[in-house]
Amino acid sequence: IRKDLNMRKGKIAAQAAHASLGIFFNMMKENPVITNEDGSHTFTLKVDNPFMYNWMMGHFRKIVLYVESEQELFDIHQKAQDAGLPCILIRDAGFTEFDGPTYTAVGIGPDDFNKINPITKDLKPL
Repeated sequence: IRKDLNMRKGKIAAQAAHASLGIFFNMMKENPVITNEDGSHTFTLKVDNPFMYNWMMGHFRKIVLYVESEQELFDIHQKAQDAGLPCILIRDAGFTEFDGPTYTAVGIGPDDFNKINPITKDLKPL
């Protein structure tokens, strides 16, 4: 989460939720949508990563850390991408707290702690 934006607590919670769920929504986009006979839709979520599967089965561990700037947020996201980790960069639409679209958060994982920790180990808890 970007600390330099001085977001309200509720806004921080919303951005963290976007980061947590966004990875899974992106995975669902990669799989075809099936339209059922009644017009409803079925999404398929293919999970090859055992850490992600265990997370989905109820562990739900989340750690919220902060960065001091947009550039630091971009750098963390790039490092996660380079490491092949599931990740997402969150951009708020700017309708409530900002004067336009603003990058607010990065979601990383779930994945092996030993792959995530080298990227996030110097960040402090929010």
